[in-house]
Amino acid sequence: MQRRNFVMSTATAAQAVFGQGANGQVGTAVIGVGNRGASLLGEVMLQPEARVVALCDNKPDRLDKAATRAAKFNPTTTSDWHKIIANKDVDAVYIATPPHLHVEMAIAALKAGKHVYCEKPIGTTPESIRELIKAARASKKVFQAGQQLRSYTQLSAAIKLIHEGAIGDVLFVKAQRHATSDHPHDASSADWYFDKTKSGGYLVEQSVHNLDACNWAIGQHPTRAAGFGGTNMYKDDPKGRDIMDHQSITYDYANGVKLSFTQLVFHPRSMPVGNQTINVYGTKGAVELMDSTQFYSIDGKEQRLLAPKVEQKRDAHTTAFFHSILTGAPSPAGIDVGAAGALTAILGNQVCEQGRVINWSEFGVDV
Repeated sequence: MQRRNFVMSTATAAQAVFGQGANGQVGTAVIGVGNRGASLLGEVMLQPEARVVALCDNKPDRLDKAATRAAKFNPTTTSDWHKIIANKDVDAVYIATPPHLHVEMAIAALKAGKHVYCEKPIGTTPESIRELIKAARASKKVFQAGQQLRSYTQLSAAIKLIHEGAIGDVLFVKAQRHATSDHPHDASSADWYFDKTKSGGYLVEQSVHNLDACNWAIGQHPTRAAGFGGTNMYKDDPKGRDIMDHQSITYDYANGVKLSFTQLVFHPRSMPVGNQTINVYGTKGAVELMDSTQFYSIDGKEQRLLAPKVEQKRDAHTTAFFHSILTGAPSPAGIDVGAAGALTAILGNQVCEQGRVINWSEFGVDV
């Protein structure tokens, strides 16, 4: 066989295996083009390997805006996500809808032979996440959770050094995600955000990023948790609200590490302490992960960056997704990462709601 024919045959085979269209690009659809979906659409449009072929949203104004933005691709538009799944030109699907819809859509896409980028949290209940794990593991397609911290270069380097013993044995983690205000009550997403069954509340919808990073640094997911939470500032505001505005949770890990995590939505913007922090304490010292990766030796004699500062590309996680599609390389945030992150957040919610220690094993989910 001539070299040219061999190269062409190899490329064709790769397209067949990893889902690259015959034109050399990955036909991509985005379901849900609100704030987050619009941002993801922008990232997809930066990828030379991607071609936006379809867009979906149930709000016409958002759909029109997204279609105008992606006009050079001439994507089809629809308000029915089932049509995206049935579209033969779609190789990969981005799911950026309210969280309670993620599992159903992701399973349908995987069963239809699509690659799936599913925004965090990948699910809002242990039962639904269990079903998604089964579907993802049974599929030969790429599944990636939208937990983009996994693609942050400096953070990844710092956590790799933690795992290699740079701060000694990890002993304890103190972390927080403190918002300066409540989710906007007049936002287009307010029709679902304040309903816990749809969003999961702040801990599941937002803090899943922070909790995932804590699990990553510790090297495992927790085995149990205890905590308290409630609504002190935004009581029944907006009316019918059932998500908490503050939570304080302690997670226990099999290796003896404890994570103390707080979440709230009334952190003054002018306070000198950052609103998002992850402090990892080890036998040699501690490192702050969310801002600088600054290391402080336990004897107080040394301060230095654990990992060098780099310019972070905003589309790094999307780039990783397409790299996995085209090469078969593992995703930085596959189904196990997505499931562990979501379940850690759900565990935190449940202990606050039930007022008791809850064991991870009660979920009956293998991660």
